[in-house]
Amino acid sequence: MKFEHEKTNDILRWFEKINQIPRCSGNEEAIINWLKNWAEQNHFEIKTDEVENVLIKVPASSGYEKSPVVVLQGHLDMVCEKTPDSIHDFANDPIKLMQDGEWLTADKTTLGADNGIAIAMAMTLALEKGVLHPPLELLFTVDEERGLVGASMLTPDFFEGRILVNIDSEEDEYFMVGCAGGSDTHLSLPIEWTNIPAAYQLVKINAGGMKGGHSGLDINAERANAIKILARTLYFITQQVDIMLADINSGTASNVIPRHSEAFVFVSESDIEQVKTIVLKAEKILKAEYKNTEPDLFINVDASDKTYSKVVMSDSTNEVIDFLMVLPHGVDAMSTDIAGLVETSNNLAQINVEDKQLKVLTSQRSAVKSRIEALTHRIEAVARLIGGETYSDNHYPGWQPNLESPLLAKSIEVYKKLFNKAPVVEAIHAGLETGIISEKVPSMDMIAIGPTIKNPHSPDEKMLVSSIGKIWDFLLALLKELK
Repeated sequence: MKFEHEKTNDILRWFEKINQIPRCSGNEEAIINWLKNWAEQNHFEIKTDEVENVLIKVPASSGYEKSPVVVLQGHLDMVCEKTPDSIHDFANDPIKLMQDGEWLTADKTTLGADNGIAIAMAMTLALEKGVLHPPLELLFTVDEERGLVGASMLTPDFFEGRILVNIDSEEDEYFMVGCAGGSDTHLSLPIEWTNIPAAYQLVKINAGGMKGGHSGLDINAERANAIKILARTLYFITQQVDIMLADINSGTASNVIPRHSEAFVFVSESDIEQVKTIVLKAEKILKAEYKNTEPDLFINVDASDKTYSKVVMSDSTNEVIDFLMVLPHGVDAMSTDIAGLVETSNNLAQINVEDKQLKVLTSQRSAVKSRIEALTHRIEAVARLIGGETYSDNHYPGWQPNLESPLLAKSIEVYKKLFNKAPVVEAIHAGLETGIISEKVPSMDMIAIGPTIKNPHSPDEKMLVSSIGKIWDFLLALLKELK
């Protein structure tokens, strides 16, 4: 691939190398070791903390030795999602980059631009000759996508800088100055099991073809949640036919809207054809509801050769379906301070059967702490009403906008000079590591920027190539001014 902006080519060469290295959340050891070797080869000081967050120190350019240290920050891990027909092995296979006109994408997998592009841009900058910049600290955290884990373990003395540019935003015309906080809730629902009745046949009900996406950025896009689609389909069936659940699963991570779900159910042999008819009707209804956002949505029934020794009793099966029907998903409240901004939402993220119980994971977000708590309490209350157990964890703070920020003022000034227009200054309905960092270091002056990325956390993830050079030009101009 060859692009007009010279630095885009350099950055993407590093990005391609980064994408050769498996780095799903929780599996960052290889990328950490690779960065250690790179830093040592280029004589940069590097250190890690107890959870293997990485800090690389880049000396100032001539004349900037006494300037305030600037932290360039991103995360090492990526969301690993692929299409149902992909044979990609995220633990071993490199991400295959593909060019689609102005966009860079991957072959049936997430691209990893979230947030590999931050690593690639920082590495390119560290090696660039003739660039004017203050002392830099390249701060790369681990396990961001599973709940900002690495950032939550940072200590204020791990890095020196008190000016921070986060490169994990996804619109090249936007400066992010605030983000939502959040929390995850784990629900366990007891279910009653019995022997499989005679003359009952096992079938598999699939719901798929949905776009999924980022549970913060895409929560207001009216995309279908595969868990909700499956629950409604099962509910349609139970209004006419007795079914008994054997297994059910969906979802991959708390911050990913589920794209595919499946249930294994036992049905009387005499009711199989009726179930197929009901599912066809359900598919027609649901495709019509989501005709503008989920054109590829499908629901089908297949025979299954799986074996089970027990089955969930009919009444307990109905209770599971009712529980999934009533659990919230989507936008709960819009901001009354910022037009068009989602304030509070929930992602019904994962379901599965484990230890003879139904396990459910939900992820709540809000710019208002008390509303995260209220939504969490509501979800926990629903579970308790039917005898379930709950606990919540992975609490992370929001980042309150500081519109008087000196870094923001300077950034706006630089952007206007470069591009002859003002950037959009906005908060985001997603968790950013800046929220945690601002809580740990209240004096930290921060903005979040980045090239344009669409559909993160899904196999449709793509990055606008022209935006890479644009963010590079802005970053260099900004650093030059921070003397």
